[in-house]
Amino acid sequence: MKKIVVFLCLVSFSISAQKVALSYYLPTDVTYDKNIPTPQSVIGHEVGEWHITHDKLVEYMKVLAKSSDRISIENRGKTYEDRPLLLLTFSSLENHQNLESIRQKHIDGTNDDSIDVANNPIVVYQGYSIHGNEPSGSNAALAVAYYLAAAQGSEIDDLLKNTVILFDPSLNPDGLQRFAYWANTNRSKNINPDPNDREYSEIWPRGRTNHYQFDMNRDWLPVQLPESTARIASFHKWLPNILTDHHEMGSNSSFFFQPGIPSRTNPLTPQMNQDLTKEIGTYHAKALDKIGSLYYSEESYDDFYYGKGSTFPDINGSIGILFEQGSSRGHAQETINGILTFPFTIRNQFTAALSTLEAARKMRVKILQYQQDFYKESRKTGSNKAIVFGDEKDAAKSFHLAEVLKKQHIKIHEVKADFTENGKTFKKGYSYVVPMNQKNQRLVKAMFDVRKTFKDSLFYDVSAWTFNHAFGVDYAENVSLAKAGNEITDLKMNVGNVFFRSDYGYLMPWNEYYTPKALNAILQKGLRAKVSMKNFKNGGVSYDYGTVFIPLQNQKLNETELYQFLTTTAKESHVIINGVNTGLNDGIDLGSNNFRNITKPKVAMLVGDGIAGNDSGEIWHLLDQRFDMAITRLDMRNFSIVDLAKYTHIVIPSSRLEKVAIAKLKTWVQNGGIIIGYKNTAKWLASNKMISLDFNKSKTDTVKDVSFENRSLQSGAQVIGGAIFEAKLDRSHPINFGYKNDKVALFRNSTMFIKADKRSYNNPIQYTSEPLLSGYISKENAKVIKNTVPFKAQRLGSGKVIVFTDNTNFRAFWFGTNKLLMNAIFFGDQM
Repeated sequence: MKKIVVFLCLVSFSISAQKVALSYYLPTDVTYDKNIPTPQSVIGHEVGEWHITHDKLVEYMKVLAKSSDRISIENRGKTYEDRPLLLLTFSSLENHQNLESIRQKHIDGTNDDSIDVANNPIVVYQGYSIHGNEPSGSNAALAVAYYLAAAQGSEIDDLLKNTVILFDPSLNPDGLQRFAYWANTNRSKNINPDPNDREYSEIWPRGRTNHYQFDMNRDWLPVQLPESTARIASFHKWLPNILTDHHEMGSNSSFFFQPGIPSRTNPLTPQMNQDLTKEIGTYHAKALDKIGSLYYSEESYDDFYYGKGSTFPDINGSIGILFEQGSSRGHAQETINGILTFPFTIRNQFTAALSTLEAARKMRVKILQYQQDFYKESRKTGSNKAIVFGDEKDAAKSFHLAEVLKKQHIKIHEVKADFTENGKTFKKGYSYVVPMNQKNQRLVKAMFDVRKTFKDSLFYDVSAWTFNHAFGVDYAENVSLAKAGNEITDLKMNVGNVFFRSDYGYLMPWNEYYTPKALNAILQKGLRAKVSMKNFKNGGVSYDYGTVFIPLQNQKLNETELYQFLTTTAKESHVIINGVNTGLNDGIDLGSNNFRNITKPKVAMLVGDGIAGNDSGEIWHLLDQRFDMAITRLDMRNFSIVDLAKYTHIVIPSSRLEKVAIAKLKTWVQNGGIIIGYKNTAKWLASNKMISLDFNKSKTDTVKDVSFENRSLQSGAQVIGGAIFEAKLDRSHPINFGYKNDKVALFRNSTMFIKADKRSYNNPIQYTSEPLLSGYISKENAKVIKNTVPFKAQRLGSGKVIVFTDNTNFRAFWFGTNKLLMNAIFFGDQM
């Protein structure tokens, strides 16, 4: 009955007022230091009255740090929008005076199981609102920070003496700022909780993501973004014992804390991790009971993909904890449970933050011992073998995988000398050896894990992420450590260069990852370039399909200028360009018509309502950040008035577009334009007769006797949430230029299956008869996917329509298939 009364009071409060005092959040049995500034005294409003903008959040944290000897503060870098990535450290004054010694002793305990860790402080990392439009976390951070700085008494003294709190008030500054702007500019003086009000309907792409529209709570393992790089560095510097990740969920939900669904825990996670998580959960339950808040646990979410903030710690000897608060998505919103106010959501997050610290304080020795035992077991179960990965023709792609390993504090070695394993050549300078007798060998196993059988058929996120497949590199296991050269402590990318100054022309093999960057620079300079449609040899050197030829003849630059420009371009793009002194080849000669002119592309991409935000952001990031290519983002709101004639290519990420766009696009393609469509766009183009596709229908599960309770599990089992499949390549087709192997690993998270064409040359990428490399697919869909095709290109008038059934640029770390999009851009007119 007590809970019902409290809840009704909250409803009454939310209707009558939005502004609440700081005391609404804080424990009442604690006194507070009046010399510590409150949030309102700095930011000008009470916590929860307005949505905190990132600049004000930063301002308060800096002022707070100056006012308290319990706090140190550091700026670890910048976001893409130049916002600081702050980290505050809370602990006692005595601990602050010996902080580096405490940190080193903590790390030593993970390296040596003979060290007694029982007297060490426990380390807790608290991270808030990695999804910017789930803002109750970062707004709660204001109150939590104040409490940790100002609270007085024996309990807070004991907490700070025995705990080091790494405090990350905003895991996603750019997204938080974007959402706060939206919520605040649409706030009425009289708070309107009607869900239909504009305040609760963000415009595209919404504030969940970072600048390039990445979901950063999927980047803890691949570490491709600056925000991730900063927090992963902090994580490995300290190896926290607990890491909390504060989120929001649908408005009609209550409050969730882990554990998640037990059957969906990654089998590489120790059972003791889940047992401790459950015990910590009792502290959350007690604290939420005290304030009358509803909650649940173990019914949803999972601990499977290690790229999430609440799961990544689990493979690193830590305990990750997810909090999900029903979201007001603004200042107050009507729900099935009554009016949900923003301050109420903040109070639940605040309460869970403090209950975590209480659990850490009470369970300190047990959790410290668990971490030490984790690494003891890791050292014991390592092997005196190694894995090796690389690509003998693409040093950059291999480098970027090695870069991820270095960020994750995994030791890597150079290859002592070239060698062959399982038919693949691992070349020095292009390959790396990873010993499996190191501290983080469990993390290595998780990154390269191949798994095809599962306890459960449902996944909150992907079921596979095997890194050698994602990066498209050759890979071998159980390699002798004798193959390893020196450990690499200063990882550097290979330097590009031009070999031989030519008075005839230059050849650039298309195998290296950054060749599209180099080619774009060449074309933007106004230089002519041609692409080889066949293999050949020049001067005894073999060149593959897709080799780019830059002739000296009829260029705007003279011989010296061309050499100097190409030298600069090669160095900036980390590629090798070879000068030649003759056009006479073994095979096609340099003057052959099998060298086709490359047209300078002007690329546009449809964005806005109806377009997948993550997918479009990945493409934007790829071209803008990696290849220095301009891409014009055409908002669908203005599509009807845009002149498409100036663009050579239009990329359409997965979409649900209206039919009104079809006539304009069809005319543009018929006049010579090239459309590159992904996923749902392929179906849309086919339904509007811009491309002819014959689909295989995904199968429905034939399992009988499914109960009403489990009916959703039946349909969910047919979803491909994210798995990896093998396809064979016709390397003579322009879509596959630059690939040295005749097979490729493709990421797939759709059940769109296109039948192969009767003409084999129209199937340059085709799934094999047993394509699953890693991840989950139902038995029914495993039969359907066999020998289907994930790519089609067809002529329409003078132009081309090119489609992919799945995302070739997934989450920025799927380096292995990025070149497919670039080939469609540069060579699409040859397909």
